[in-house]
Amino acid sequence: MYLELCDLHVKYGNVEVLHGLNLRVEEGEIVAILGANGAGKTTTLMSISGLVRPSSGGILFKNKPLHALPSHRVVDLGITQAPEGRRVFGTLTVLENLRLGAFTLKDRQVVKNNLRWIFDLFPRLEERRSQLAGTLSGGEQQMLAIGRALMANPEVLLLDEPSLGLAPILVRFIFDTIRAINKSGVTIVLVEQNARAALKLARRGYVLEVGMVAMENTAAALLADTAVQNAYLGGAETRPAGLS
Repeated sequence: MYLELCDLHVKYGNVEVLHGLNLRVEEGEIVAILGANGAGKTTTLMSISGLVRPSSGGILFKNKPLHALPSHRVVDLGITQAPEGRRVFGTLTVLENLRLGAFTLKDRQVVKNNLRWIFDLFPRLEERRSQLAGTLSGGEQQMLAIGRALMANPEVLLLDEPSLGLAPILVRFIFDTIRAINKSGVTIVLVEQNARAALKLARRGYVLEVGMVAMENTAAALLADTAVQNAYLGGAETRPAGLS
């Protein structure tokens, strides 16, 4: 097994928010995690990243336990996260933000190669490399958050609401870029409020409800499921007559 969450329980104080979560991710996949606000999606990603400690259960990555490791060791093992809300360092430049993403890497040539790759993925970041991150648009900050996570050379990239608050044309660009990142060999776990777009991108998906897996299936099967359509997709997708 590549990445697996086994009977995961997570509490904030006395309130349990994940109730025995079981989830798996195979190498090379894009896996979407869907659910309403408060379902436990972000907590799931933060648990994988080592930012939240489970009260019981475990997280395994290539058969190594992650759940007792500090977050920087999780990055060392090849898992990084682009958090919800971007959380860029606004008083640092774009280039300084990206270099901070590579803080665990010792090989300068790898850092240089990663930077070149990110500028190829996001040409706007290269244009803005000397600009303070806090002055970027929302879309540019999202590009920077993803680029910063990629600088550590991850095997697994955790993305939390990458399309949130973006214009439709930027959403399309971000999702096309996520597909390109995956094709380069990076496994992706995607939490996304745009459920239809996420399932069209993913191979498999999980639907969380109040901290538990309510449904799991291939992305195509979830897209076709009436309950998923009504709860997360605004009903069945309709097309004008004559279009398919």
